[in-house]
Amino acid sequence: MITLSHIEKKYEGADGGVTALKDVSLTVARGEIFGVIGLSGAGKSTLIRCINLLERPTSGSVIVDGLDMMALSDAELREARKSIGMIFQHFNLLSSATVYDNVAFPLRLSGMDEDTIRAKVEPLLSLVSLDDKASQYPSQLSGGQKQRVGIARALASEPKVLLCDEATSALDPQTTKAILALIKDINQKLGLTVVIITHEMQVIKDICDKVAVIEDGVITESGRVIDVFTDPQREMTKEFISVLMGSGLPPDLQNAPISADPIPGGRLLVRLTFVGSSAGEPVISSLIRKFDVEADILYGNIDSIKDTPYGRMLIGLSGAPAAVEDALSFLREKDLRIEVIGYVR
Repeated sequence: MITLSHIEKKYEGADGGVTALKDVSLTVARGEIFGVIGLSGAGKSTLIRCINLLERPTSGSVIVDGLDMMALSDAELREARKSIGMIFQHFNLLSSATVYDNVAFPLRLSGMDEDTIRAKVEPLLSLVSLDDKASQYPSQLSGGQKQRVGIARALASEPKVLLCDEATSALDPQTTKAILALIKDINQKLGLTVVIITHEMQVIKDICDKVAVIEDGVITESGRVIDVFTDPQREMTKEFISVLMGSGLPPDLQNAPISADPIPGGRLLVRLTFVGSSAGEPVISSLIRKFDVEADILYGNIDSIKDTPYGRMLIGLSGAPAAVEDALSFLREKDLRIEVIGYVR
């Protein structure tokens, strides 16, 4: 549905300018919810705005639903943008217009008659649960309601793609959850392809099918969300996940020397990641019964990524070196991922 190939975006300036995107390539499948996560200034807003050419790439190609966006004339680009809806962090509503008129605004710009507009707007207000707010103004709405208006307006032209530019960053956690549920519902009901940019891993975890991590204008890691969560390759990705899942070392061990070799009286720190059905298996109790080792659970968390159970656990194995190695071999045979951190006292 969306293919970005070797995108580069340079901003010229008196000091020589800056390159915001560097050889970025990614593909978003039809009907997918694709997340792009990165720190402030990483280039994610520039990236999403390159999809509808609000920012024109310096080089590379942008294909949306078979159209080469870079090759379109101004008139053709305006027409193509009708199939690409966009919502923003700060809503961008018309303060002097009612909820109904905000949603109707792009349709009126296109010259549509009022009867047709009404036939489109009213179902959209129902879809975003704002039927009773049609005559109210943005100043009378909560942040979540304003974003629902923004979503309805973005859907007014019946787009095939919905771009979400930090759409939940200005909202409280409870409202964020409701807006994400709405986006997921719209994705399923309308078959929309959704691209979300965010700096919050919780957003990625809750609704995205795939994710790309961007650092300093470069895509450093991408794949299915479940794969990136359970086997992150880059340090920044690990930090994002650690903040969300609390997978760092306990405070009393954060500054402890870690050895690759057994330490007399020490224990081996092992991080376990459980995915799917393995999240409910009694792995630790089985390990203790089978081997002459002690297994201290230092941290544990079970959650879900979309509908897939997912858990992380940090354990400390102690016992004779041979018994500890046998226990590790047992764990490696199970349907889980293992990270051996090292020995600590």
